[in-house]
Amino acid sequence: MTTLIKIGNSQGIRLPKTIIKQAHLESVNLEFEVVENGLLIKPVNNVAREIWKENIKSVLLANKNKTDEALLVDLLHDSDLDDYEW
Repeated sequence: MTTLIKIGNSQGIRLPKTIIKQAHLESVNLEFEVVENGLLIKPVNNVAREIWKENIKSVLLANKNKTDEALLVDLLHDSDLDDYEW
C-alpha cells in the first residue's frame, strides 16, 4: 500500500520495484486512464515507432536508384493553388 506524496505543486506515488517489474513499467512511457474505481497505469506500446528508422532505411535502400521527381513536380505545379492569395 502507498499514499500520495507532494512533488512540487503536484502529487505522486512511489511504486515498489517488484510491482514495476511485474507490470512491465520500467523504462517505458506510461499512459494513465481514469476508470470507475480509480486510475489505470499502463505502458504505452510504441513498437511501431521504435522500428520507423529501420523501415525508412530499408525503403530508401530498396529504392536508392529511383527518383521521386514526379511527386515534387506535382506539388510545385499544383493548379489548386492558382486562386490562392498569398
